[in-house]
Amino acid sequence: MNKISLFFFALFANTTSLAQSPRQTFQETINENDLKKHLTYIASDELGGRDTGSEGQKKAAEYIMNHLKTLGIEPIVKDKNGELGFQQKIELYKNGWKESYVVINDKKKVFFNDYFPVGMINIPVEKEIETVFVGYGIQNEVINDYANKTVKGKAVIFIENDPKNKLGKYISSNTSNSDWIGSTGLKKKQKIATDQAADYIFVISLADSDQFKTLNAERKAILSRFNRLAIEKSKPENPSVSSAIPTFIISKNMASEMLGISQKKLESYIINPESKLKTKKSTIKIKSERGEDTLETANIMGFLEGTDKKDEVIILSAHYDHVGTNEKGQIHNGADDDGSGTCALLELAEAYSKAKATGNGPRRSILFLWVTGEEKGLLGSKYYTDINPIIPLEKTVCDLNIDMIGRVDKKHEPNHNYVYLIGNDKLSSELHAISENANKETINFEIDYEFNDPKDPNRFYYRSDHFNFAKNKIPVIFYFTGVHTDYHKPGDDVEKILFEKYSKIVQLVFATSWELANRKERIIVDSDKP
Repeated sequence: MNKISLFFFALFANTTSLAQSPRQTFQETINENDLKKHLTYIASDELGGRDTGSEGQKKAAEYIMNHLKTLGIEPIVKDKNGELGFQQKIELYKNGWKESYVVINDKKKVFFNDYFPVGMINIPVEKEIETVFVGYGIQNEVINDYANKTVKGKAVIFIENDPKNKLGKYISSNTSNSDWIGSTGLKKKQKIATDQAADYIFVISLADSDQFKTLNAERKAILSRFNRLAIEKSKPENPSVSSAIPTFIISKNMASEMLGISQKKLESYIINPESKLKTKKSTIKIKSERGEDTLETANIMGFLEGTDKKDEVIILSAHYDHVGTNEKGQIHNGADDDGSGTCALLELAEAYSKAKATGNGPRRSILFLWVTGEEKGLLGSKYYTDINPIIPLEKTVCDLNIDMIGRVDKKHEPNHNYVYLIGNDKLSSELHAISENANKETINFEIDYEFNDPKDPNRFYYRSDHFNFAKNKIPVIFYFTGVHTDYHKPGDDVEKILFEKYSKIVQLVFATSWELANRKERIIVDSDKP
């Protein structure tokens, strides 16, 4: 290339650089390498899956705050002493079982392993109690398993359901029908034990060991809905979910230890209920304490003040917690959910701080908000909007929320250049138009609105943190690339993140927020779509 050509090339390059808008300049600072650097730490085993309130989540918070300090992003949260910081501390409440066990012959049986409760049982102080075996616990005109037995103030042990005799008839009626089966039969047996003044019931399950493990897991899952974290202290538990008398389902192995016999003898009796079973008297110790625990966690936020419209604020949000480590010790690193959103905010904060440092800061202020407790029911964002909004909600222009933008779902496997947008037109037609235009001017991805449909059976509009802003009539956009095979599984790792696609979506968020922050008029709220 000759000198004249070099001169004109240099002149053209310089002119092109000068012609590039500030938005384009700072949008291009968002890159794959930085996102990968951040995400490699945030989704590392060291953080243990970032479960809400865990040490791993606290490490993630420290990483975020250190990055904000490096960028010069301002703290905005006042503590009790009036000092500014990045953490909006939250105390969550959890009602659940604490110390729960049964001791038989100095051996402690494990809750939700050897046995499980029927209903929300609370035995806060250890009790020592004598047990009495009463066969199948049936009492009617045909059979009386309580004959010549005193159970007042004791724990009765009986086998579930209604066995059949040698003729194939139920022993309770000598017919082919029985009303002592399943939950209906258990309620009848509970009523009898209560009338006999028994204090506790232990029901021997007929399930084999593998089936009993499944029953334990299912019961634990069902009752766990009463153990969810909350941002407010719980009300006293509804007595309607408790059994009339404290009742536990136990394995055959645990039952044989309580009865002082071999499991083989117990199983022989189950097969031939008309035979006699000689058991030994036993005394057990039991405790099944329910109570409320507290868990400390925090939202993290940094503030970049705008210029002439600084009292109006754009919120960019993502949740930085995940689901932790499972019972097998497998870490759920949550690289996509929502490590991708967490690190997207780190890059967005850096792009805006660079813009401000060069005199190109946004007209409106930006609040970078990493919320906690999303995995436990959108608790961090709910705390922010419903209890302590650091920025008054009436000053909040919109929330752009990022949750899972690093992977591809089955629908789009042939085409990675897409993004789902949810909520963008539900409250503001202007927000929708700005979003569409930003996409055309930047990455030009396919925008998929499938999940924005109010008939969407997944109800994703209600399942991430933007919803707590939307319910307060603050326009929102939820950026999402769909559910993949590793959703809430140990396989959601950094190695599976599509960083080129991921970085482009973050650039789209930047371009959209840039227009919202710098336009002359605040976007209007002119709709209320479901």
